[in-house]
Amino acid sequence: MKTHEIPIRIRYGETDQMGVVYHGNYAQFMEIGRVEWLRNIGVSYKSMEEKGVMLPVVSLHVEFKKPARYDDLILVKTTLVEKPGVKIVFDYKIYAENGEVLTVGNTVLVFVDMKSGRPVRCPDHILKKIEEKMSFD
Repeated sequence: MKTHEIPIRIRYGETDQMGVVYHGNYAQFMEIGRVEWLRNIGVSYKSMEEKGVMLPVVSLHVEFKKPARYDDLILVKTTLVEKPGVKIVFDYKIYAENGEVLTVGNTVLVFVDMKSGRPVRCPDHILKKIEEKMSFD
């Protein structure tokens, strides 16, 4: 399973004066999608950090197609792009309730050893869980 979906209800505080979701919130929606994608395969950020690995974002790309508004129910689809090495890449599509694409995006994150601050390969226990859930062509 390369893709995970999670619904999110837009809260009033996530909108601007025009009633449209503030653009900066889309990075948070993608983070929610990514964290839940990992949790769905049995990996939590908390457990990863307890094992000495963090996963900072090094690249974020967002394209806004249509606005989301207060009280809309959006669906965030998060897809793993490729088998991770030192980096892990996710694509995102955010949909309206009617199935219309509102936003597309991409993030690149790097596995980093918390003690040294240096990039490391994807930990074996995470790679194993990813490989159990999906195949890469």
